Amino acid sequence: MKRNAKSAIRIAPAMIAAAIAGCAVGPDFKEPEAPPVKSYTRTALPAETESTPGRAGAAQRFAVAQEIPAQWWTLFHSDALDRLIRQALADSPSLAAAQATLRQAQENLRAEIGVVSPSVDAELSAQRQRFSFSTIGQPQVPSTVFNLYNASVAVSYTFDIGGGWRRELEAMRAQVDYQGFQLEGAHLALTANIVTTAIREASLRAQMQALQEIEALQQKELDILEQQFKLGGARRSDVLAQRAQLVQTRATLPPLEKELSLARHQLAVLVGQLPSEADLPEFTLESLELPPELPMSLPSELVRQRPDIRAAEALLHQASAEVGVATANLYPRITLSGNYGSQANQTGDLFGSSAGVWSLGASLLQPLFHGGELTARRRAAIAVYDQAAAQYRDTVLRAFQNVADTLRALEVDARTLKLQAEAASVAHDTLALTDKEFAYGAANYLTLLNAERQYQQAQVSLVQAQAQRYADTAALLQALGGGWWNRPPQDAASSQERKTDQ
Repeated sequence: MKRNAKSAIRIAPAMIAAAIAGCAVGPDFKEPEAPPVKSYTRTALPAETESTPGRAGAAQRFAVAQEIPAQWWTLFHSDALDRLIRQALADSPSLAAAQATLRQAQENLRAEIGVVSPSVDAELSAQRQRFSFSTIGQPQVPSTVFNLYNASVAVSYTFDIGGGWRRELEAMRAQVDYQGFQLEGAHLALTANIVTTAIREASLRAQMQALQEIEALQQKELDILEQQFKLGGARRSDVLAQRAQLVQTRATLPPLEKELSLARHQLAVLVGQLPSEADLPEFTLESLELPPELPMSLPSELVRQRPDIRAAEALLHQASAEVGVATANLYPRITLSGNYGSQANQTGDLFGSSAGVWSLGASLLQPLFHGGELTARRRAAIAVYDQAAAQYRDTVLRAFQNVADTLRALEVDARTLKLQAEAASVAHDTLALTDKEFAYGAANYLTLLNAERQYQQAQVSLVQAQAQRYADTAALLQALGGGWWNRPPQDAASSQERKTDQ
């Protein structure tokens, strides 16, 4: 009977502590549900886009519910682009900064776990003291000087009845999740910026090549006009007009060269190198392949795949936990403490049987009156939660808009390219015919000049339309989240372990 009583005495405090520790006030966070929609756009998308003969003219099919590869940029089938991105993932300072921020959040969480655990401290001290007996009403007794040695272990633990510390840990775990998704967002932004910059470089090179071909054609026309002028078959004004047209064409090249240099500099910085030292590949439209299939996540999956949505959800989770913290501050806290050790005047007696000292203590802290501070802080935490909920909803809306915009853009891009290809073909045939007629005197110079201008504009517009399909394809893959959830753990940029002790 006595044995059972002693066992009950030992078990009861543990059960009470477990019950107290398991209690946590405040809302229990639940993941927001995905918007109940079945499509991204109000009207249905075509099964595939328009097709056009030539570069970047292939039809693209929207592959609904098909998984996006983790290395989504490989869909462009460019080894140079893949190598460049892998180099950037290894050397980018922006990615390194995001990784360091995640590690900081993880270590802060580990530190907080240590704070809410029972604290155990060992102390060893030595003191030289002088004691005056006058302090106890005996001034006639001479003062004494002695040594005091102390060795002790102190244990302290606070039972958080309201579960405030538990909610604080929950909030810090949510912060770790937030930084983890911020890292995924930085990873996605870095890869997307490299792809779009490489596409811009390819577009600029194609535009420069088209203008150089037009420049050569206009130079040829100028040579013919000057020859005709010498023979009296052309007017001086026609020669000057053609020369002016040639100079205008040449004047469009330096700005493109400038943009090309800026794109190359940006690529160097994105991969973590100085512009003067970066050894970068050259990108052309011919070196990129337009993906014939566009993997497209279901709308119900988007909220679990976009890093910005997941980051906003983590902030919402953190705000929910902070409401619990503010609520728990209204409840009492019980602290138990104990101290066991030994004291002696000589080190040899420090661990003797007669030197042992101990103490046990308990305290209860119940907030009674703080001038409305605690309730006001709780209302403020609720307001922060409402703000986070509104920001989460705004993030979701903008994400769906982002996807809808790029889907419609790709559909329009294909039609635009088809029309631009037709316009370029007609302008080429018109210029060729007008050039022959002018050579035989059947067309005047103004007709030839107009045909040259139309051809120049059509060629540049065609190149821009081709590049736009590549850019919007990359934008769609980025808008859908970039496939980070399919990345093997050993290759993940966020392998820093987003989750710690649960």
